[in-house]
Amino acid sequence: MTEDQRAGKTGETRVDRFITIGRPAGNRRELVRKSVWIGVWLVFLSSPVQDLVSGNHTPAATAGGWLGLVSFVGVYLTLVFRNMGSRPYPPRVLLALLLALAVLATLLCLTLNSAWLGLFVYVSTSCGVTLPVRQAYWAVPASTVLMLLVARHSGATDMWNLALLMVLIGYAMIGVSQLVRTTIELRKARATVAQLAANEERLRLARDLHDLLGHSLSLITLKSELAGRMLPGHPEKAAQQVADIEQVSRQALVDVREAVTGYRRRRLTAELAGAQVALTAAQIAADIPTEPDLGDLTQENESALAWALREAVTNVVRHSGAARCHVEVLRRQTLDGPKMELSVEDNGSGGSGASPGNGLTGLRERLEKVGGTLEAGRLKHGFRLVARVPAEEPTNAGPGTDVRPGGSADVGSGA
Repeated sequence: MTEDQRAGKTGETRVDRFITIGRPAGNRRELVRKSVWIGVWLVFLSSPVQDLVSGNHTPAATAGGWLGLVSFVGVYLTLVFRNMGSRPYPPRVLLALLLALAVLATLLCLTLNSAWLGLFVYVSTSCGVTLPVRQAYWAVPASTVLMLLVARHSGATDMWNLALLMVLIGYAMIGVSQLVRTTIELRKARATVAQLAANEERLRLARDLHDLLGHSLSLITLKSELAGRMLPGHPEKAAQQVADIEQVSRQALVDVREAVTGYRRRRLTAELAGAQVALTAAQIAADIPTEPDLGDLTQENESALAWALREAVTNVVRHSGAARCHVEVLRRQTLDGPKMELSVEDNGSGGSGASPGNGLTGLRERLEKVGGTLEAGRLKHGFRLVARVPAEEPTNAGPGTDVRPGGSADVGSGA
């Protein structure tokens, strides 16, 4: 397995470890985490439980209270856990379960005492979590009004504090539910964009192959048929056709090789976007330019900088332990001519301090092939890598172009 593949899987693991909102539990650890988060909010059941174990009710009333409490909690947990999954209840079933929660809370409060008013908090929470936004806006205050009516009938004195708590928690859950829905839609949209991008790439590849090989293969077929017809009576002309076939075939092979090289060539802008994703997944604050001005940079030199960025970011993610990474792409005027400079700096441990690894050694060789240089080394707090390649002088240097004299102005680099 290559380093890039390992780094990619590490990033995906970290994303799955921290970002589970809007996604059903995929394993036992996630299920336990979500269950603990939901179980914390069962603290409002302490008053009903204390009322049941206090012995203030008859055995029949106590048994009925336990039965009602277990039924209430079962319906509530069913609603919440099902809402976290990918198959929520149909609207009619959802409304029936919410109505059952409200009826159970009302009956238990009226038949026992006001200690059971805390059950209405779960009614408000369920409405905010499971209902659509417009319906939830009305359901939360409606459940609060129902609680106030029941509390007044039961003679409760602290009902207004509970009403405020129900409204606050209910509308907070509406916000959380909306965030979950938005996250789910965003995840689906990203998957759709990725699929569309893959389809577009397939279409582009098909068009390129058709443009490259369609004419050549048609010409080879035609000349092969001519050579076959000329071979008995005109062997010299047939030989000429065979020579033409060989020439067309060689040119087609050259075209295919150039096309494949273009597909494999790394683009700096694409690598910058990938670096942003990798660093964010590794919980590293990233400061990365989105659209650097590459000017007249050749494809070979751009590819060399792209490989340098990938190697540097991979080292930051895997080895540095950094909390921040700063990437900069600048054009500099040096004594050796204009240079395009890529700088990657982090605030991590600075590496092991041993000799450069195979990654940096291969990267240095790749840059030297295009006339570039590599500097990598520790800083006081972190590590810095600087890769430079020759760049053509821009025809119109805009005000945002960083042109500075002295090619050796920045010392030390690495990643």
